[in-house]
Amino acid sequence: MSATAANAEPSVGNASSGDLFAYCLGLGDNALILGQRLAEWSSKAPNLEIDIALSNHALDLFGQASMHYSYAAEVEGGGRDEDALAFLRDVSDYRNVLLVEQPNGDFADTIVRHVLYTAFAVEQYDRLAESADDRLAAIGAKAVKELSYHLRHAGEWLVRLGDGTDESHERAQKALDNLWAYTGELFECRPDDTNMQAAGIGPDPTALKPAWDKTVDEILERATLVRPVDGWMQTGGREGRHSEHLGYMLADMQFMQRAYPGAKW
Repeated sequence: MSATAANAEPSVGNASSGDLFAYCLGLGDNALILGQRLAEWSSKAPNLEIDIALSNHALDLFGQASMHYSYAAEVEGGGRDEDALAFLRDVSDYRNVLLVEQPNGDFADTIVRHVLYTAFAVEQYDRLAESADDRLAAIGAKAVKELSYHLRHAGEWLVRLGDGTDESHERAQKALDNLWAYTGELFECRPDDTNMQAAGIGPDPTALKPAWDKTVDEILERATLVRPVDGWMQTGGREGRHSEHLGYMLADMQFMQRAYPGAKW
């Protein structure tokens, strides 16, 4: 974070510009990284309908990331733009949760990951739509509509997989078991969350869990899948400690910007 952002005057209430910058950056990173994962299915999905749907979901997420990065760049005031924040940071500077960077795996892995994250994001952006920060409120109002559709679409696919053939059920249950340990990080309350909540800008992540539990449990019941037992959870993404998967992803995403700095097309 630049000294400009860290030392700026408070933006809203008692929240500093540094807190707001970090908060917007985390929101943008979640959207960008999940969008990139979904975009990797373009031309490779099981059928044309889901190919187009996942590509459109990715475009929605890229749009959300762009809005967050543009705002973060303005708040920082350090001369960086949304492209610089998206493509010219090192892996340890990203603040996305670990869940969204996990590999696509097979189709069941992608759908389970999408359901688990988006059930959280719908609640988060629904609260953001009521933010004291007008810019984040506008982003939240737009994004929650997109994410609600994503969740409905992915949820229906999870029901098809879980309540389908023996093989699809087995794959869906395995994906759920493998990804469950990444869900705890969604509800961790970090200092910037606390400051955003105190300023009326963003929600307390811990308060979103009951609604997430209800949504996820309803989908899993329809899908005839067994909810894993809560236990030890993976964490660290929001502090810049990522799995090896993010580095490989960023190498692909950032190649053009790093090879041809400042290129426009």
